[in-house]
Amino acid sequence: MGLITCEELSKSRGGENALNDISFSINENTITGLVGRNGAGKTTLLKILSGLWRESSGKVHVLEEHPFNNLFVAVNSIYIDDQMVFSQTLSLKDILIEAERFYPNWDRELANRLFEYFQFHPKQKHGQLSKGKRSTFHMILGLASRCAVTIFDEPTIGMDHAVRKDFYRALLKDYLTVPRTIIISSHHLEEIEELLEHVLLLKHGKKLFHLPIDDVKNYAIGLTGRTEIVRQWVKNKQIIHMENVGVNSSYVVIKNDPFDLDQARRLGISVSPVTPSDLCIYLTDQEQGRIDDVFK
Repeated sequence: MGLITCEELSKSRGGENALNDISFSINENTITGLVGRNGAGKTTLLKILSGLWRESSGKVHVLEEHPFNNLFVAVNSIYIDDQMVFSQTLSLKDILIEAERFYPNWDRELANRLFEYFQFHPKQKHGQLSKGKRSTFHMILGLASRCAVTIFDEPTIGMDHAVRKDFYRALLKDYLTVPRTIIISSHHLEEIEELLEHVLLLKHGKKLFHLPIDDVKNYAIGLTGRTEIVRQWVKNKQIIHMENVGVNSSYVVIKNDPFDLDQARRLGISVSPVTPSDLCIYLTDQEQGRIDDVFK
């Protein structure tokens, strides 16, 4: 059994199914990227895993326990998002002190070094921080807690590019020092893919895949060439995405299988890799068309 397991997990909210029969398992000491468009069910899933919400049906176990309202799961896991709220009577330093009282694996030295590096003032209040500084402070809590299960839900909201790079580097260095199970959801998959060992992709509350990152990188190939030739060549192949890229020229993404790509090249078709970020965009495209169709 994995450290985190879900079997036919579903969650209904507001009369709609936010999650639909999701099953997967996440092993101990791995970094998993949770990917999907807004409304795909990412936050719902993460809040269930964190014990904040109860599932509607199915089974979920975190650290071999049912997570909802579970104190053992609470002290051994942490959920970080941009909606965290703290008492306005506490300074930022006070919050770190209280976090140390709650989390048994808290690393005070790491928290203080990160606090100084990102130039926080000890007497500042959480409500006085900008959105980017709040996200940075939350990141410190997530890393310094060193929980067995650490969940970051869109952790870089408001951060500038330089701070995002610092966060990813800090996360990787600390993970290598103290391995634990980390789940990170992000709209910047291209920025975090080198951190990830697995990717879990959701669409409309359903799991599209849960794969090692190397499999995601090799999941599909892109083909570019004369429209009639490309479309003839991809017949009976699993097409993921297709678009016109010029006069009588098309770009088609197909699932990667042991095809004779030399034959495609002899027909004048260019073959290119498909990045994990682009793949996830193509797989979660709107069924009714692309944005260009709005302007017809």
